[in-house]
Amino acid sequence: MSEQESSTIPPFVNRLMIVMLRSPLHRIASRSVMLITFTGRKTGKSYTTPISYARDGDSVIAFTGARWSRNLAGGAPVTLNIKNTAYQGQADVVDDKEVVAENLQAFLNQVRSDARFYQVRFDDDGQPNWEDVQRAAQRCVMLRVQLNGAEAPRS
Repeated sequence: MSEQESSTIPPFVNRLMIVMLRSPLHRIASRSVMLITFTGRKTGKSYTTPISYARDGDSVIAFTGARWSRNLAGGAPVTLNIKNTAYQGQADVVDDKEVVAENLQAFLNQVRSDARFYQVRFDDDGQPNWEDVQRAAQRCVMLRVQLNGAEAPRS
């Protein structure tokens, strides 16, 4: 699930995803959906939201058009719950639209189900349509998280 659709997904669905991803049932969705926990810059409160992700070693990327990503601008510590394991990391927001588009295209090849949230079609070769990807990149940012380490998996 992408935060791009946050305005179209009812809040109870996000709450349900949070509960599920913290439970033994996480396997239903945790292959492509994680929880990101961060601190609000103005409020100082902790927030957790589900978001689709792709992982490459100690690096995780995700995309969002949601306003909460502003809390991560300039770098911020985050906790990611990936496959029911908590990871500490440092998040950064990438807003360079060319970089966002290139990475979004690769991301949609891995998390194909998210294409609908970005209105991206696939061409005859099974690749995300580049023009659709470029349009989608104008409406979102990329989150890049460098992981520091993991805690023990939760039950």
